[in-house]
Amino acid sequence: MRYSKSFIPTLREDPAEARKNPSHRLLLRGGYIRQVGAGIYEFLPLGLKVLRKVEGIVRQEMDRAGAQEVMLPALVPAELFKETGRWDLFGSTLFRLKDQKRNDYHLGPTHEEVITDLVRGVVRSYRQLPVNLYQIQWKYRDEARPRAGLLRCREFLMKDAYSFDATEEGALASYQTMRAAYDRIFQRVGVKYRVVAADSGAMGGNTSAEFQILAETGEDAIVVCPSCEYAANVEAAVAQRAPASGAGVAASGKRESDIATPNKKTIEEVAEFLKVPATQTVKAGVYLFGQATGAVPRVVVVFVRGDRRVNEVALSRELTATWLRPAEDEELSAAGLHGGYIGPRDLPPGVERVLVDREVADATEVVTGANKVGFHRQHVAMADAVATLGERAKAADVRAVGSGDPCPQCGAGLQEYKGIEGGHIFVLGTHYTGKMGAKFLDESGAEKLIVMGCYGIGVSRLVAATAEQCHDGDGLTWPMSIAPYQVMLSALVTTPEAVAAADGLYEALTARGVEVLFDDRDERPGVKFKDADLLGIPLRVTLGKKSLEQGKVEVKARTSKDVELVDIATAADDIAARVKAALG
Repeated sequence: MRYSKSFIPTLREDPAEARKNPSHRLLLRGGYIRQVGAGIYEFLPLGLKVLRKVEGIVRQEMDRAGAQEVMLPALVPAELFKETGRWDLFGSTLFRLKDQKRNDYHLGPTHEEVITDLVRGVVRSYRQLPVNLYQIQWKYRDEARPRAGLLRCREFLMKDAYSFDATEEGALASYQTMRAAYDRIFQRVGVKYRVVAADSGAMGGNTSAEFQILAETGEDAIVVCPSCEYAANVEAAVAQRAPASGAGVAASGKRESDIATPNKKTIEEVAEFLKVPATQTVKAGVYLFGQATGAVPRVVVVFVRGDRRVNEVALSRELTATWLRPAEDEELSAAGLHGGYIGPRDLPPGVERVLVDREVADATEVVTGANKVGFHRQHVAMADAVATLGERAKAADVRAVGSGDPCPQCGAGLQEYKGIEGGHIFVLGTHYTGKMGAKFLDESGAEKLIVMGCYGIGVSRLVAATAEQCHDGDGLTWPMSIAPYQVMLSALVTTPEAVAAADGLYEALTARGVEVLFDDRDERPGVKFKDADLLGIPLRVTLGKKSLEQGKVEVKARTSKDVELVDIATAADDIAARVKAALG
């Protein structure tokens, strides 16, 4: 493609709305995408080429894994989501609409119900199993705060696959097959990633893993053990339990006592005032939760070590909550609680549930709130204090794991990284088939539920996630496998001989199957070089005055500072070989 004939509307300055995430900023500046509305983007020619390449890799590996492609509707009758309860569970994120007859529909945010309905209408016998179906389809979710460009949209392209098996063992085998396929996908795309244990969330099921693309700007936190294979999203991560009361502080035999801590509410303030480490304190988090949509809110108090954070996903899972959120100040007062001074002893009856992180459940000599404004309690033995709460209190793993915590498998210190979820795979079991009555007859004629798996990759999100990892101060640095073009050919002189040499090399490369963007514009060399760096095409081939005088062309990899001179007579073969080698 000749640049002069291309539609590549680059921007010289960073858009005001896209200064946080590199992918958002650079995809807009490079003319890959344009925003139509909040969380809604159009793909321009360069962006669509990258999207289609990612899509192609995904499709090839799904086919290789034995999955068969279908296309399900984006417009879905409400009845299917109502069968599983997700019509209410998805809440305001579901795009809902009515037809002319006032029937309820929604735009598909995911397609478990639709695919299960398809399979239950066709599969009758174990002889028809296993089945693995996938699609690459646009999804719709009404994100409250769409942000970061393609990373969090209201409309996005997704590959979702669904396996259906006769047994749990068969479902696990399908899961492993798809896990291997996902490894091949992310390796072929060319990104650094980790496979981590994950929480299944609203999808259901009890076995899941995320494919996290490592990026400093990632919204997800993951922990990885440097000494073994353990890796997990912090939402699902666990750690070996360590002594809770700080440096193994032993019980001193001193009686619990209240101590005045005027205007000292935060752990930092209390620890400094009482001259104790934060690890010798216990802090409280207060949340409202419901176990069904529309249920009366309930109050739970969570106790964790003073230097820890509450893992809200683990908390929600422990409570079997449909929804969960931190309590507001007026809600604390209504429950009889005093923010900054909450402790385990003498909690008011307005608190229905109390969860104590196992790390502090048996701690001694710790400082807690005294449930009186302006006072904390010292020399507390948590087990004794919690015992006074009776059946409403329970020990559970509800703290967020972080760097330095001991690995649950080998004990080595975990390391925390930032990541962007590129893919998520689940064993769903009978979570959906049970609710929707998707059954089959086994070899003995007995009726059984089909066992299901679900496997998703955000195709458009993967474009942005790759850009988050693959960029530098000058622009994008696409891997060869998904770059819009493999070679940026630039002619810096316009003599007839130079033009003929550039045209000849362009034709020769194209004939060898190399994808070339030929910058034939009448622009200064500096402009061409800046655009080449911004667009991130992997190889830059330049015909300049000095190199042509030597019968050579300049070849430079986008991620290298080194420039090589290659004989123009053999340049086409040399460059084609480099492209082939980079593609593996």
